[in-house]
Amino acid sequence: MTATDKMLARKAGRVGTMIFNNPERHNAVSLKMWEAATSILEDFARDDDVRVVVITGAGGKAFVSGADISKFESERATQEAVAHYGAISARFHTTLCDFPKPTLAQIQGYCIGGGLNLAIACDLRFCSEGSRFALPAAKLGLGYGHKGLQRFVHTIGPAHTKDIFFSARQFGAGEALAMGVVNKVLPEADLAAFVADYTNTIANNAPLTVAAIKQAAIETLKPEAERNLKLVEEMVARCFASHDYIEGRTAFTQKRKPVFTGR
Repeated sequence: MTATDKMLARKAGRVGTMIFNNPERHNAVSLKMWEAATSILEDFARDDDVRVVVITGAGGKAFVSGADISKFESERATQEAVAHYGAISARFHTTLCDFPKPTLAQIQGYCIGGGLNLAIACDLRFCSEGSRFALPAAKLGLGYGHKGLQRFVHTIGPAHTKDIFFSARQFGAGEALAMGVVNKVLPEADLAAFVADYTNTIANNAPLTVAAIKQAAIETLKPEAERNLKLVEEMVARCFASHDYIEGRTAFTQKRKPVFTGR
């Protein structure tokens, strides 16, 4: 376990876990926490032993409750400070959205504002039954950029996105599931075990195949003129030329679990 300014990073087996560790403020995020979170993701991306990443919050009462409003005067009071904060936050979200490995949000408790934006930027989201969600920008007078809105529209569609942003209301886990905000709702006692089992399933699959699928999904969400389909084709070809492809076929015929190495 490593710690960096209220951010924790853990590697266990082939799973990397990033924890927002500010429970006394429901894991509200400061500028330094966004910077540390970017560094953690970059480390996970470089580490070939890490095949999947879980993002969660400490304390059991919140995933992430958004920006730390107590720091607005010091971090976001002037136009220049707002621009700087926006650039640091944008770098984190770009790193997360372009992350080459699957990312899962493990949500327990409040998932508010920047926390919901963070969850939507992950590939998959699993939450406990008591979790609560909201995007209260309209109640705080905050502006919200195109890229952030675009992620919501791509994930849950324009109608649900407008509902969440226009009303700025809180909603529960059942409604979040119905809208597609989360993939699955679990009893609080079962959430961590489910996510651990799910991530191990992904981690044991062929990493070259998973990486090619992740990159194809990233390119699909880009404007057509910006898509790098040649990269996707090269990654797919690499799958078929890999030792893992031989291992997968051999394991199937021998009726055993394959052991994939990413080669």
